[in-house]
Formats: sequence, C-alpha cells, structure tokens
Amino acid sequence: MLRSGAVRPDAVTCTVALSLAAGRGEGFLVRQLHALAWRSGLAADVFVGNALVTAYSRGGSLGEARSVFDDMPARDLVSWNALICGLAQDGDCPAEVIGVFLRMLRDGDVQPDRISVCSVIPACGGEGKLELGRQVHGFAVKLGVEGYVSIGNVLVAMYYKCGAPGSARRLFDAMSERDVVSWTTAISMDGEDALTLFNGMRRDGVPPNEVTFVALMSALPADCPARGAQMVHAACLKAAVSGEAAASNSLITMYAKARRMDDARMVFDLMPRREIIAWNAVISGYAQNGRCNDALELFSSMARCLTPNETTFASVLSAVTAVETVSMAYGQMYHSRALSMGFGDSEYVAGALIDMYAKRGNLEESRKAFHETEQRSLIAWTAIISANARHGSYGAVMSLFGDMARSGVAPDGVVLLAVLTACRYGGMVDAGRDIFDSMAADRGVELWPEHYSCVVDMLGRAGRLAEAEELMMRMPAGPSVSALQSLLGACRIHGDAEIGERIARILTEKEPTESGAYVLLSNIYADVGDWDGVAKVRRKMRDKRRQEGDRGSAGWTPALARHCICTSFRRTTRRIRVQKRYTQWPMC
Repeated sequence: MLRSGAVRPDAVTCTVALSLAAGRGEGFLVRQLHALAWRSGLAADVFVGNALVTAYSRGGSLGEARSVFDDMPARDLVSWNALICGLAQDGDCPAEVIGVFLRMLRDGDVQPDRISVCSVIPACGGEGKLELGRQVHGFAVKLGVEGYVSIGNVLVAMYYKCGAPGSARRLFDAMSERDVVSWTTAISMDGEDALTLFNGMRRDGVPPNEVTFVALMSALPADCPARGAQMVHAACLKAAVSGEAAASNSLITMYAKARRMDDARMVFDLMPRREIIAWNAVISGYAQNGRCNDALELFSSMARCLTPNETTFASVLSAVTAVETVSMAYGQMYHSRALSMGFGDSEYVAGALIDMYAKRGNLEESRKAFHETEQRSLIAWTAIISANARHGSYGAVMSLFGDMARSGVAPDGVVLLAVLTACRYGGMVDAGRDIFDSMAADRGVELWPEHYSCVVDMLGRAGRLAEAEELMMRMPAGPSVSALQSLLGACRIHGDAEIGERIARILTEKEPTESGAYVLLSNIYADVGDWDGVAKVRRKMRDKRRQEGDRGSAGWTPALARHCICTSFRRTTRRIRVQKRYTQWPMC
C-alpha cells in the first residue's frame, strides 16, 4: 500500500504499524514510519505521537522518545504514561521519572492514574526518597488506587528500599489481596523473616515460582540452620523448579552459606547441564568454607570442559588465600593464567590478588597488583587499603585514602573501618575524628557499630574520655558491649573513676551475668587509691551473687575469689592493652 501510493495512510495505520514494529524490535522500521508520519502530516496527531513515544521507549531510544514527547502540540494521559513507563522500564533514570511525574502534576491538564503512580513509586525507592514516596502513597489513597495489588507491591518494595521496613511490613500485612509478586517482594527484602514469610505464603495458598525460591535462598542469613536450608530444598523439589538453572545455582549458594558443602556438591552433581555460574558457585563455596583442595580440584575439572571467567579466578584465588598450608605456587600459577587470559584488569581478580599476597605477607606484590590495575574500582581500593592497614603501614593507608578520594571513587564502610583502624593505632586522633564525622555528613556512608567502637577506642587511648563517652552514647542502637569494654579499659589506664563508674553501670545492665565490669571498675578504684569505692564494688558483687541464688557460695574462699576475678579481668580486657598484667585484690 505504501509503495504504490494508491492509498494514503491515516493515523490508525501509522499507530498499528508502529505497535507491530516496536513489538518485533525493528528500530529502523520505527524511524521509517516516523519519517512517513512527518511527510503525511500525521506526526501532530496525539495517537500517532503516543505510538511513537511508546515505540521508541520499548526500543531503548529514550532520546527520541523525549524529543517526540516534547514536540507534541497536545498530550493526553496516554502520552504522559508512555514516557513515564518508558523511563521507568529503562531503570537508569529514576530521577527523570520523578521529574516527569511532577511536571505532569504541575501541568494540571491531566490527572495521573494507576499506571502513572505504579511507575513513579519504584523510582522513589531507587532514589531513596522516602518522604516523596509517602506523598505519592497518600496521592494513591486520594485517587482510590491503593487497593490494587500492583500498587501495594511497589509500595512495599519502595518502603523497604528507603529503609523503612516497619512501614513496609505494616502495609504488606494490611493488603487485602497478595499475589506471588507481593510475597516474593517481602521475602527478598526481609532476610530475618524470610522463612516465616515463605511459610505464610504457603498457608495463604499462593504457589511460589522460581523467582520466589531464588529470592528466598538469597535472603537467608549466613547463620541459617541446616534444617531450614533442607526445608527450602524440599519445597523447591515439590514445586518442580529445582531443575531450573537459577534455582539450582541458588541452592548451591544457600548450602554454601549454611556450611553444608556436601549438600551443595550433591545439587551440583545432579544438575543435567552445568553452566559456568554453577561451577563458580561451588568453587566459591569451597573457598568460603576453607576447603581449598576441593576448590582447586574442581577448578582443574572445570578447565577441561569450560573456559574460566574472572569470577572463577577470583574464587580460586580466594581459596588459596583462605588456607595458609596451600603453597603460594598455586596462587602464582593462577595469577599467571588469569593474566594470560586477559583478566589482569578485572576488578574482582585484582581484588583477590591484592588480598592473597597481603595475607601471605607479601605487601609489595599486593601493591604491584594494585598499580597494574588500570580501572581501579571500589573493590581494588578496598583491598589495597585493608592490606596496608593489616600490615601496619598506617601512613600508606592515609595516602591511599586521599588518592581514592581524588580518583572519584566513593568509599564504603569497609574502607572507612580500615582508615579508622589506621588512625587508631597510628595515633592520628584528630584526623580519624574528622574522617569519621565527614563520612556520614558529606559522603553519605552508613556508619556501623564497628566504626563507633573504633573511634571510641581511639579517643580512649588518647585520654579524651569525655569525648569518647559522648560519641558512644550517640550510637544509633545504643552503646555496644565492645565500645563499653574499650572505654572502661581506657578509664582504668587514665584513672578516671567517675566516667568508669557510669560505663560500668551500663555494661552490667547489658551483661548482667558477667562480673568483668565490676572487676575492672574495682581495679580503677584501687589504682587511684579509693578503697571505699573498692569496698562498694565488692558489696555489689556479693549482692549479685545472692540474687543469683548464691551459686557456688559454699567454699567461696579468698584464693578462689582472686582466681575468678583475674580470669574475669582477662576475659573482659582481652582487647585492651593495659599497663599492668596482674593487680592485687585487697583482702577484707
């Protein structure tokens, strides 16, 4: 029809043809139809414009989709949804999705519908904009679309991604209808209750699919009991999805986390077709569980039938690193082979090499491997900074950290912990405190309890006890036991009985069955000559024994008391360098 020119195409013809071309992925034909629409004077038609935006979006040509949308003289709801959905499906521009949605609201000519809301909510989660997500949630309630299961699903995912698991769980529990996507979303986001949610899904009569099992096995924590892992495997067999490649690979990883490598190997051996992902999963599992010889043997078997990739080499190098009894000749051989196959620039291989050489005592080879890496990612920087911190090269740690910042690579929690450790043992107290304060404020790094404990110990070593106490009390989840013990030990070294008494009180509340805090506080009083304080602590210890039912009170002799106190003292202060190894307990 188009070639003969006998019949002139209309808007319906162009719209149907564009839909078919987009469905078949023929981007060149979409452009030809676009040119035809211009020549025919149909490009200004709202239906043709909508079809063009949709076709370009489905083909990944977002620039052309934006251009068509901006040139449209009139837009309806379909026009806005076509662009918003296209941007959302691309996944790389959540900020633009939000921007177009807000522009749609400001325009005022068109009211968003369920499709608009369903597309912008995941973008709020991707950008971590919790407040905006709440506002869109309220808007969905106002529109009356909150009850749709698709809206509930994306809202639950958004709240989880924005760090509001309580809101996500309450919304999930309040949903009147939950499908397989609802349950799979909650399971994938809530690792602690993954098994409970999975059992609830089965009670609800919703059959799990392969994606559900993959999400469940990925969400299970590392300390998942073996019985739980076997229950998931049995459910996977019952659902007839265990033979799928993705499910089998996840089963191998799950058993590796549960430290049941024999079960992981059984799943691997029963796979009808083993792809490289499965081989890598088993090799990595052996490495994580210290079974280096099995990892090396499996690598040799794999090399006879498949070509290893960068993940394979990273896993086998980690296996060599994990077991010190394995000769470094293996590591050097794999290093040479990885280079010969062109994996020298791989961030995973570089990180594994840096870590291997450092843990085997060869820091120079670690540095060489780092300098030979052209594209230095976060993995490479983390490995080399941690390697220097492990070897006590604290000046090099600070220099590398500065180079990392100048290179534009953002540090993560592991890098921050290594740098703070260097500041702690290198005596760089002010620098460490400045870095700690700037990481959360300027770089958005999530601060862990280990970060707080490290800085508290650093300040305590420097005698800045009040500052250390103030920081410790600001810990989001409250003072940790390690931070309390560290600061209490510092109070003894610097003879501060006032702060020591406060810290000991908190520590005994957290660990009521441990007497170590009493012992250390008593030693603080003894060091400053406050024998009344020593006697007060002794009375508290006697009262504590009475409250516990006077366990062991019979035969409680001064010699036994001294022995128990010394033992408790050593256990409580095992991480703290004290100036005196033994203390004299005053006899009553």
